[in-house]
Amino acid sequence: QVQLVESGGGLVQAGGSLRLSCAASGSIFRINVMAWYRQAPGKQRERVASITTSGRPNYADSVKGRFTISRDNAKNTLYLQMNSLKPEDTAVYYCYTDATTYVDSRTTDSRYWGQGTQVTVSS
Repeated sequence: QVQLVESGGGLVQAGGSLRLSCAASGSIFRINVMAWYRQAPGKQRERVASITTSGRPNYADSVKGRFTISRDNAKNTLYLQMNSLKPEDTAVYYCYTDATTYVDSRTTDSRYWGQGTQVTVSS
C-alpha cells in the first residue's frame, strides 16, 4: 500500500501564492505518474496538472502559466506551486499517483489518492 499526505493548503487573497506538497510512503517499489486534481463544491473532480517520472509536466488550460508542478523522486514527494491565484481556483486539491508496490516478492500497480487539502482564494 501507498499513503499520500498532502499539506500546504489554506486561505489566500486573489493574486497570492500557495505551495502544496504531497509525500508518498509505504511499500513503494516505484512511483510512476503523479498528479494534482481538484474538486470545487458542486463540480466534478478535474485534473490540474500531472508529471511523469522523467519530469515532463502537463497542465490544464485553466492553470497554464500560473501553476508549476514538480517532483523530488528521491523523496517521493510531489509539489504544486500556485501563483496568481483566482477565486475560481478554490477547491479541495488531491494528490494522485500510479505506483508500483513490492510486497511478498510481488509487484503490483495500483492507483492512490491523498485525503485532500483545502485551498480557498478570496476576492
